[in-house]
Amino acid sequence: MEKSIKKYWAIFLIPTLGSFAIGFVIPFIMGLWLSLCDFTTVTDATFVGFQNYVAAFSDNMFQHAFWYTAAFSVVSVVVINVIAFAIALALTNKLRGTNLFRTAFFMPNLIGGIVLGYIWQLIFNGILQQYTQTITLNEWYGFVGLVILVSWQQIGYMMIIYVAGLQSIPTDVLEAAQIDGADAWKRLWDVTIPMMMPSITICLFLSVTNGFKLFDQNLSLTAGEPAHMSEMLALNIYDTFYGRAGWEGVGQAKAVVFFIIVTILGLIQLNITRKREVQQ
Repeated sequence: MEKSIKKYWAIFLIPTLGSFAIGFVIPFIMGLWLSLCDFTTVTDATFVGFQNYVAAFSDNMFQHAFWYTAAFSVVSVVVINVIAFAIALALTNKLRGTNLFRTAFFMPNLIGGIVLGYIWQLIFNGILQQYTQTITLNEWYGFVGLVILVSWQQIGYMMIIYVAGLQSIPTDVLEAAQIDGADAWKRLWDVTIPMMMPSITICLFLSVTNGFKLFDQNLSLTAGEPAHMSEMLALNIYDTFYGRAGWEGVGQAKAVVFFIIVTILGLIQLNITRKREVQQ
């Protein structure tokens, strides 16, 4: 087997590398170049330096979208992970019908974001119309609606990861802590959570990056209304690129800034949480 792999490695590696280059590396490099150009298509790009970045950072709506997205990400990360962890704890305590509950909680994750957005828009508007309001009349209605929608969608997925982490904790460690006199809260804070840090690292990374990259649900639930005030970063970039004639370069510059922000936040979060992981 090893000799065959050494002999035919190119057959398996080259198509994969080619696909990766065509689908990611080349478009990424072109995106960096186009962010420094004024263009309408990739064939008529004119180099303008950092002019697009200056325009991007001068755009008040881009600044508002950043802080709106940051606030949403903080709230949604806390809500999603706290509730998902609590459900995972409950479902690993030998309750009846745990498999049914796991399936029920996970199912919303299988529904597309666009569909979920329209469904929850009908639900929220049905509630708010009693007070002659709709979810698009106030950006904070949209904020709360997005938090509820995304939490409902992602809690089940994070719960599965937490369940796997809880089941991997050696039972003898918990039994030893109980014998030493630690109560349930003490075992949770001093034993369970430290040994769950690999799962917590994964869930925090996914929820932080998903929060910043949110697009479908934002588009279908509020579409940035009223007056772009509930617009998050991804939707703001989309509207800049496709909604403003001559702003394609600025939209591309915003996309590069967006990529840098998400990358930095993800690396910082991974660095912080990995330091708190313990060996089992």
